Amino acid sequence: MNQKVVLVHGYNKNSNDMKVLKRNLEKIGYKGVVVDLPLTYKEIEYCAFVFEGIIYEIIKNLKPNEKINIVGHSTGGLIIRHLLSTSKYISKINKCVLVATPNNGSELADIAGNMSKILINIFKTLKSLQCQEVKALKLENSHEIEIGAIAGNRNNLFLGYLLSDENDGRVTVKSVKFAGLKDFVVLPYGHKEIHYMWETARLIDTFIKTGKFI
Repeated sequence: MNQKVVLVHGYNKNSNDMKVLKRNLEKIGYKGVVVDLPLTYKEIEYCAFVFEGIIYEIIKNLKPNEKINIVGHSTGGLIIRHLLSTSKYISKINKCVLVATPNNGSELADIAGNMSKILINIFKTLKSLQCQEVKALKLENSHEIEIGAIAGNRNNLFLGYLLSDENDGRVTVKSVKFAGLKDFVVLPYGHKEIHYMWETARLIDTFIKTGKFI
């Protein structure tokens, strides 16, 4: 039986952005499931509530001993962590991988907030990505689900030059890493390309199978 992998897109994207990763994982032997979340104008808490409803629909159709894996790119990883910190479906989740996720908040979101309160009040997901807002979510690792994180360090985007630390053009490497990860790896890709790369799919497969990237 092919293991199911639920793929969660990032800020201001939709399920189309995860279809390359879906195809790559299906070449390895997984069954990919992409979702759509309102990750532009809604707060992370609301999007996480919507996601939990989607997960319920997926889980209720699983066989008794079947579990799902969940992979998120960028803000999608925070949606996954929110689910893990609050969900009653933990027993049906195998492993999770977060790709280029600002687990400690987005410095660019902080800069946007300092520049324009109107902007972040319209783009509420962006407001939710501010460092203090992410901290306030209290995304505790009070479960036994193994989580791996993949960061990129190819700063090939203009906004990346506003960041002082090693980054992928949107998110710093140090923001991706947090206490409680089972494993962590850095790849030489930018934020908008990292989840399209075959190497990323291969590492996700390795982590699901072994709990390690290498």
